[in-house]
Amino acid sequence: MSRRIEGVIFSDLGQASKFMALDWVQEALRESLGFAPYPATLNLQPSTPQDARLWEQIQRDVAAAPLASVPTGFCSARLYFVSLQRLADGEETVRGAVLLPAVVDYPKDKIEVVAQVRIKDALSVKDGDRLVLEFDD
Repeated sequence: MSRRIEGVIFSDLGQASKFMALDWVQEALRESLGFAPYPATLNLQPSTPQDARLWEQIQRDVAAAPLASVPTGFCSARLYFVSLQRLADGEETVRGAVLLPAVVDYPKDKIEVVAQVRIKDALSVKDGDRLVLEFDD
């Protein structure tokens, strides 16, 4: 099974940056990821219905690292390790992880990525551009 999907970058409500700035979140992510994440996420939507189906299959089939919740009531999450590349040339690569919150009404077509750097700057991309996500096994 291919572990590569294409996603289109989009801006969301900006709620993730508040969550990502919390001390316990930064510490939990540092422990799970092995690096300190940039305090925001990059949002992607699967480019095609096939990419959307593959994203659902990856969630079922690929082992994810847990991000445990804390007693303050915030949700737990799963982390899927990925490499990201621009669709256009694919020369630059950023390592990161898809952060999938364990929230009942979380959108099925939303993929949030964390990395050590601001991904838009590192890959010189903007909203509407496409990225390739390659998932680790």
